[in-house]
Amino acid sequence: MAIKKQVVKTKPVVKVTFSIEAKAANAAAVVGDFNNWNPAEGELSKLKNGTFKATFDLPKDNTFEFKYIVDGTYVNDPQADSYAYNEFAGAENGVLAL
Repeated sequence: MAIKKQVVKTKPVVKVTFSIEAKAANAAAVVGDFNNWNPAEGELSKLKNGTFKATFDLPKDNTFEFKYIVDGTYVNDPQADSYAYNEFAGAENGVLAL
C-alpha cells in the first residue's frame, strides 16, 4: 500500500495517488470524507502487476479519514499519516493530512 502526494502549485489541490497490492482481488476502491464514503467515486484501476491504483485531486490544507475496500472488506493503509477512531464505523480509519 502506498500514498503519494504531489502539491499543485497553480491550484489549491494536492494530487493524491492511492495504491494497494491485491493480486487475488477483483475490485478495490478508496473511500473517505473526500468522496462521501462512496465506492463508485473511489474506484481503483487494476494494473497487470496486481496493484490497484488511482489519483484524485483533493483540496490542500485539509485532513480526511479514509479506508480501502478490497472485494467488500475494509482495509486500513499502514502508511496513513495517522489513525482516528470513528464512532459510526466502530473502528479506526486512516487519516490523510494534506
